[in-house]
Amino acid sequence: MDGFTCIITSIKISYRYCVGLSCSAERSEQSGHRQNTFWNIIGSGIFISPKGVLEHAGSVGLSLIVWVCGGGICTLGSMCYAELGVTIPKSGGDYSYVTEIFGGLVGFLLLWSAVLIMYPTTLAVIALTFSNYVLQPAFQHCFPPFIATKLLATICVLFLTWVNCSSVRWATRIQDIFTIGKLLALVLIIIVGLVQICRGHYDALQPSAAFEFSQDPSVGQIALAFLQASFAYSGWNFLNYVTEEVVEPRKNLPRAIYISIPLVTLVYTMTNIAYFSSMTPEELLSSNAVAVTFGEKLLGMFSWVMPISVALSTFGGINGYLFTSSRLCFSGAREGHLPYLLAMIHLKNCTPIPALLLCCFATVVILCIGETHNLINYVSFINYLSYGVTIAGLLYLRKKRPNLARPIKVNLLIPISYLIFWAVLLGFSLYSEPVVCGLGMVIMLTGVPVYFVGVQWKEKPKWLYRLVEKLTYKGQKVCYVVFPQDDPSETEPLTAKPKQLLHS
Repeated sequence: MDGFTCIITSIKISYRYCVGLSCSAERSEQSGHRQNTFWNIIGSGIFISPKGVLEHAGSVGLSLIVWVCGGGICTLGSMCYAELGVTIPKSGGDYSYVTEIFGGLVGFLLLWSAVLIMYPTTLAVIALTFSNYVLQPAFQHCFPPFIATKLLATICVLFLTWVNCSSVRWATRIQDIFTIGKLLALVLIIIVGLVQICRGHYDALQPSAAFEFSQDPSVGQIALAFLQASFAYSGWNFLNYVTEEVVEPRKNLPRAIYISIPLVTLVYTMTNIAYFSSMTPEELLSSNAVAVTFGEKLLGMFSWVMPISVALSTFGGINGYLFTSSRLCFSGAREGHLPYLLAMIHLKNCTPIPALLLCCFATVVILCIGETHNLINYVSFINYLSYGVTIAGLLYLRKKRPNLARPIKVNLLIPISYLIFWAVLLGFSLYSEPVVCGLGMVIMLTGVPVYFVGVQWKEKPKWLYRLVEKLTYKGQKVCYVVFPQDDPSETEPLTAKPKQLLHS
């Protein structure tokens, strides 16, 4: 991978075409598509978060500052992750690093929170956004019915789960095609916004009006504004998923970070400026689909382009998150931290059906009980908690293993600065939203007894092993799945452990 490709992939995520699977028919297709990629930072979040950021920031000017600073914080985090990525060259990202540094329990809690909270909640938010943007044109003077929004979101998740279960090829084709939607929507918004500014329509952006607060600013509310913005920036930590494939990572990874994340920050800030060039803060806050309202005000008879573009973007976003979340379940099961059924693939389609069904079920449950902006606070809090633990691991590793080879070694002020911001953000977020953020921590901590009973406790009763074996066998028959067979590195840890447990 050359420097230019590295720059491009820094705002994409490279993922295995067949999640390390073994079907010969898929492997022949895989040989030409091993590097299938999709845009991961610039995504659906920019159509979701502006309302939440403005609501908590209290003014146009402060909300724009939050967007810019959010990009700066992501840059600091990315540099830390770049060091970890080349120091611990393992797939699995945060989960692998934390497990390697702090041990199985902390790694399991990270995996547990990702499987039960982060990925399903993110999927639920994007699915609700898809539903809102599809339905909003039909309900121009009011919000779409609550039940209709939830129902359409659920149907979308179920359909894309079926697609991912049926064919990896279909899933990747959908991802490639629907990437166009987000690009079209963002380019259109920014260009139209710049035209408006050139015509003199920037009243809300003038300093006297931009810092006119609708509420008294507080550190707690600003922290929640950062949580809302961080949802749009989520994905920056996936950069080091491709470090093993980068030529000269010591040179190319920092270059990718310095170019891509400022570029994303510029796009997000310009998008918000474009919104405020034609919408008052009150109009933006009252809109349930900001880009649709923007299009209706400025695009006239072509306003239909905006909901279609955003719907395409969010549809592709759901598909991408389903793929990657199921892959995380697959990796966790392979390490013995989740039931082995989740590490199995369909005999013919080579798709991780049990992992996909688990992700789908968790997402549908959250869809039934959550509201978009509360869910964003919920998932962003857990995301930042995971980021902080991982970057704290970098400092811990520096102390415990100072002589470890580090092709990239960042200045200590970078992780320390990130952790100071992290501690302030999480502390005030927990103070401002104790129920939402506290519930996320409680769910994460429920993984402690699960780890000790399910993973750490080796001498379980034989009847329990037989029950697990029976349930796994039933699951195999229902889903028509088996362990991957061709790659010994994949099958050894999966087949050896169950035999050892059954004979203990």
